[in-house]
Amino acid sequence: VQLQASGGGLVQPGDSLRLSCAASGGTFNTYIMAWFRQAPGKERKLVADISGSGTFTNYADSVKGRFTISRDNAKNTVSLQMNSLKPEDTAVYYCVARTLGYDYWGQGTQVTVSS
Repeated sequence: VQLQASGGGLVQPGDSLRLSCAASGGTFNTYIMAWFRQAPGKERKLVADISGSGTFTNYADSVKGRFTISRDNAKNTVSLQMNSLKPEDTAVYYCVARTLGYDYWGQGTQVTVSS
């Protein structure tokens, strides 16, 4: 499974940004898809994940109400809509495909929230 994330950038506090991740290889609709992030000097943390069908989603408390994860199984893509961004959202964001016993990681995309 190969994952290609895009959409990162430099934005101001309160702005919105949409991350996308395109997957190739494997059976996309069988994977839980997730977004993790890693801020400088900190460990990677789960931001949000979504079930294979898209029915179930899960969010870190720090992003609930501001971020929305979605997927399009016809296009093998997963997205993360990020609204009301805060400086503490600054991190490298990773797209992850979660299978039984193994996680596939994309290369990461930088999100910087700064005035």
